[in-house]
Amino acid sequence: MRRIIRFYLASYGTSLLGNSITAIALPLLVLFTTGSPLGAGVVAMAAAVPAAFAGLLMGSLVDRFDRRAVAILADVISALALLVLPIVHLTVGLELGWFIAAAVLNSFGDVPGITAREAMLPAIARSAGVGASRLIGVRESMSGVALLIGPAVAGILVAALQPVTVLWFTAGLAALAALLTLVIPRTATAAVARDGRADDPASAPAPASIFAGLGVILRAPLLRGLVLLQLVLAVVLAATQGMVVPVHFAFRGEPGLVGFVLSALAVGLLLGGGCFAALGHRIPHRRWFLAGLVLVATGVVLIAVLGPTWSVFLGAAVIGLGGGCMNAVIGLAFVENVLDARRGRVLGAQNTLMTLVPAGGIGLASVLIELGGLPLATAVLAGLWILAALATLLSPRLRRLGDPGAHPSPRRPRPDGAGAHPSPSPTTAPGRSSR
Repeated sequence: MRRIIRFYLASYGTSLLGNSITAIALPLLVLFTTGSPLGAGVVAMAAAVPAAFAGLLMGSLVDRFDRRAVAILADVISALALLVLPIVHLTVGLELGWFIAAAVLNSFGDVPGITAREAMLPAIARSAGVGASRLIGVRESMSGVALLIGPAVAGILVAALQPVTVLWFTAGLAALAALLTLVIPRTATAAVARDGRADDPASAPAPASIFAGLGVILRAPLLRGLVLLQLVLAVVLAATQGMVVPVHFAFRGEPGLVGFVLSALAVGLLLGGGCFAALGHRIPHRRWFLAGLVLVATGVVLIAVLGPTWSVFLGAAVIGLGGGCMNAVIGLAFVENVLDARRGRVLGAQNTLMTLVPAGGIGLASVLIELGGLPLATAVLAGLWILAALATLLSPRLRRLGDPGAHPSPRRPRPDGAGAHPSPSPTTAPGRSSR
C-alpha cells in the first residue's frame, strides 16, 4: 500500500515541477518571440480569468466524477497545451495569438489538476493506512522542492536550449504525471462516506452552481477565516517576490540575487513541511499554526527593513518556514471540516481565489512604490500581515484550531457541507489522541 503513496507523491511532484519550469520558460519564449514585455503580461492576464473559471467548474466535476480520472484529464490537457507551441513553431510560426490560446487551454489543466489531487489525499491516506497530517506535511515539502529546483532546472534548460524546445520537456512532465496517476488504483482514490463506505461519485449531490464551493467557504466561519488569511499571505508574498525584492536589488545593481530569494523561500517551505510531516502528530496543531503566524510576521519584518542582503535571504527563509507549517495545518483543517463529497468544489474555489489574488498583490505594491517608494510598500505589506495575524489570534475559532473540542462534530452534516468532520480516527483526525 505504500506504493500508492509513492505514486501519488510522484505524480503531484512531477506536475508541480512541470508548472514551475513552465512559469520560467513560457514568459521568456513570449519575450524572445514578440520582443515585448507587454506581450508576456498580456499572456499572463489572458490565462488568469479562464484559470479562475476552470477552478470553479472543475471543482464541481471533481466531486461528481472519479477524481483520479479528472487529475489524469487535467494533465493531458496541460501536455497538449504545451505541445501546441513547439509544433506551431515548427510549422506556421508563432505569434502572440498562439501564446494566448495555449495559455487559456493550459489554464484548464493546471488548477483542476491541483484540485483533484488535493481532494483525493484523504482517500489515499486511508488506503495506505497513514495519517493525513503526515501525508500533507510531505506534500508541502514537495511543493518546496519543486519551487526550489524548478527555476534552476528551467535556467539550465533555457541556457542550453531554446525556450520553445524546453516546452517539449515540460509537456513530457505533464504526460508523465498523468501516467503516474494512472498507476494508482481507482479504489485508492474513491471518496469515503461518513459511515466508512466508498461513495459512488454519481450519487454525490449536484451543486446548485459552479459557485457552490465559494458558498460553503463563505458560510463556514472557520473556512472563511482560513481562506482570508491565505489570501492576505498570497498578497504579501506576491507583492514581495514580484515587485519589492526585484526593485530593491535592481536599485542596488544586483538583479541576479532575486532568484536566490525565491530559493531561500523554497528551502523554508521544505523545512516547514518536513517538520510537520515528522512531528505533526506529536505536537498540537494549534501550536504549529500559531508558530507559523509568528514566523511569517518575523520574516516579513526582516524583509521590510531592506537591510543587508543576508537579512533579506533570512527573511524569505523564515517566511517559508512559517508558511510551510501554517499551510499544512490549514490543509488538514479542510480535510477535517469539509465533507468528502463536497471537497472538490471547495478546494476548487480556494485554488481559484489563490490564482487570482497574486496579480492584485503585485499591482498594490507597484502603486505603493510609485507613491512613496520601497519604504512605504514594505511598511504597508508588513502592517497588513501583522493585522491579519492579530485578527487571527483574537478569533477564538482560529486560535483554537486543532483543539479536540474546538469544532464539535454534529450528528448530521450541515447542508452547506462544512463543519461536519467524521468521527475521530487515525487518518481523519491524526494526532488527536496525543492531545
